[in-house]
Amino acid sequence: MRIQRALARGGVASRRRAEELVAAGRVTVNGAVARTGQIVDPAVDKIVVDGEVVARARESQWLVLNKPTGVLTTRRDPGGRATVFDMLPDIPALTYVGRLDYLTEGVLLLTTDGDAAHALTHPSREVERTYVALVRGDGERAARNALRGITLEDGDMEVRDATAVSLGKGLWDFTVTLAEGRNRAVRRLCEALGLEVQRLVRTKFGPVSLGDLKPGKTRELTARERRAIAEITALDR
Repeated sequence: MRIQRALARGGVASRRRAEELVAAGRVTVNGAVARTGQIVDPAVDKIVVDGEVVARARESQWLVLNKPTGVLTTRRDPGGRATVFDMLPDIPALTYVGRLDYLTEGVLLLTTDGDAAHALTHPSREVERTYVALVRGDGERAARNALRGITLEDGDMEVRDATAVSLGKGLWDFTVTLAEGRNRAVRRLCEALGLEVQRLVRTKFGPVSLGDLKPGKTRELTARERRAIAEITALDR
């Protein structure tokens, strides 16, 4: 990570203030004066500010939950309904990366790295999300129309990929990939395409796939998934 981020995560100062400390020559890395934007590894490098060694930041934690239907993506609900945090280990500062609505299932990323969570959901990153919807209607025509582009009440929506597999009796598995996290995006897309959604599952968020993870269960991200996320979120660090 960049030196200013390492200082911020080490509790030294905000990122902006950390940049000022580096520019003033008050920070060293392994005995050498740090450079603005320098890449460091806090777990290995010795970082010193004004003669004081910066405590090594704890490695961020990453989980993926297979969110079941009928569960809220929030920390607590005044009405007493179940939330995703009821299914998670007690990890301080754990936050979700984007939301899934009450009835939508599937991949929900969670992390203790708030900056990375923000980066993954920022429109400029265009991180792809893939959903599989069980729908009633003309799935084949809907897939063709989706790829031409759809305009919703809050603007145009770009669909990266859309396919439909007939299940018979008017039902389809409608798979769609978007690069945005607009509120209820897939449900509104399906409505605009004339499809009735009966079930909706997010099967992939960026490099993280659902796989065979059971509903309500979590797993830690693999090293490959973490490296892929680091590449996405390190663009401005």
